[in-house]
Amino acid sequence: MSLLQLQSVSRRFGALQALSDISINVDHGELRAIIGPNGAGKTTLFNLISGFFPPSGGEILFDGQPIGQVNPASLVRQGIIRTFQITEIFLSLSVYENLRIAAEVAMGVSHKPWMSRALRARIDARVDELMQIVGIAGKADRIAGELSHGDQRVVEVGIALSRKPKLLLLDEPTAGMGDEETQNMTALIRRLNKEQGITTLFVEHDMEIVFGIADRITVLDNGSMLAEGTAHEIANNPAVQAAYLGQAA
Repeated sequence: MSLLQLQSVSRRFGALQALSDISINVDHGELRAIIGPNGAGKTTLFNLISGFFPPSGGEILFDGQPIGQVNPASLVRQGIIRTFQITEIFLSLSVYENLRIAAEVAMGVSHKPWMSRALRARIDARVDELMQIVGIAGKADRIAGELSHGDQRVVEVGIALSRKPKLLLLDEPTAGMGDEETQNMTALIRRLNKEQGITTLFVEHDMEIVFGIADRITVLDNGSMLAEGTAHEIANNPAVQAAYLGQAA
């Protein structure tokens, strides 16, 4: 059974049909890219999967259970974790403090006025683990707001990992980055998927990244599915070439 299933999903905002008849199956351990022109419906799709809007029609299943009417907080507890186009971190705190807060919340101890030495050690160990996974341990004491945009995004991914996601949704993870930062983020996404086994769904406009790391690619256009397949299949699809890649069909 697929981890995530969208079955003829649609979403309407008044007279605007934002998504129409979207059917997608994402398997356990898959690295799936969602691409399409601006206004294609990519962010709306993420909003439906992460519970910010219910679908107007169709059904969304996660681990075989319907989630179309489930709120975002409950979906986080079920393992659907999302990052956004705008970086969401505590800019005035250090990298370590950002990840510690995330770890405490994930472990359900953020409300405790007092913690035992053993609990503090567990939290410290988890923060160290997160920093090692995303490769930012060397900047633990740096104030997050002083970091480069790329490193801030890495911190955000670390925060997302604190919840041990079953499905990680990354919305334009390399937007606004320079070449080196883009390469680092791309390598991190691939590593999280292949080494940590995290099923990942990401929206990206850089086709070099998409074709370089995605197991499969879904192409949206005007709220509908245009194509789906491997990088080779998508790159050679005449409809995709005409609508998105800018090549003659």
